Amino acid sequence: MLLGCYDIAKKTSVRDNAVPPVLLLSVLTGAFIWLSILALGFLHDRSYSTLFYLDVRQHLLLLAKAAMVGTSWSCAFFALKYLPLSVATPIRATSPLWTILLAVAVMNERPAAIQWAGIALVLAAFFALSRVGAKEGIYFHRDRGVTLMIVATLLGSLCALFDKYLLQVVKISPMAVQAWFSIYLVPVMLPLAIRWFNRERVETPFQRRWSIPMIAILLLIADYVYFRAVAEPDALISVISPLRRTSVIIPFAFGLIRLKEKNWSIKTPCIVLILLGVYLLSIGSN
Repeated sequence: MLLGCYDIAKKTSVRDNAVPPVLLLSVLTGAFIWLSILALGFLHDRSYSTLFYLDVRQHLLLLAKAAMVGTSWSCAFFALKYLPLSVATPIRATSPLWTILLAVAVMNERPAAIQWAGIALVLAAFFALSRVGAKEGIYFHRDRGVTLMIVATLLGSLCALFDKYLLQVVKISPMAVQAWFSIYLVPVMLPLAIRWFNRERVETPFQRRWSIPMIAILLLIADYVYFRAVAEPDALISVISPLRRTSVIIPFAFGLIRLKEKNWSIKTPCIVLILLGVYLLSIGSN
């Protein structure tokens, strides 16, 4: 539910607005929250800071995660600016497909037969959605917004596997991952914002909106729950990732009801197919 509201906050923030300052201000909000938590914890109990202590290698790994996520978010935010929510979020919801295939190739996870059926359903839904998009002038094979969202989705799948490595192999605590990753996102996003300020702020002006800080707040709470789940010793990323994508229902409904997006009667079966595929992917690992 939190991730669904997070998607709505993103769309509300970037719609007819400059994307780079939205990204920068949202990550600044997240960094400020975590720096405040660190400062208050240290003042209250100095031993508290040991929870967030990392060596140089661990800091570099989290910087790499921030770079991957920053690139993924940049692609996703630009895609959301140009695509209807009822098209963009279902594309993003196919992430479990790519995560599972990567988990099979890299981490030796083995989907059950029912999960392969789920994969087939997700692919069928993606193809059907591309046909619906064509009715709105969105041709998946050449639309810039679709390409950006697919790139964002693939990078997100890589990040999901990297999270499992950081939490289960490197043994970084979920709170430390979330705190330092949120802080490192600021320098990652800064160059894009500087480029916008120097070259594009006149042609693409920025508007302040209440939804911009809500992007960070909603994601921080959702990520806290997510990292706690991934840190469980028996956690399978091929289960966790599909469950997260059921959030697609909320922005999909918002796009159709509030933003008056078109072709809801044709898009709804695509969403149903994706969710059915997600369900099969999940129960296949039980």
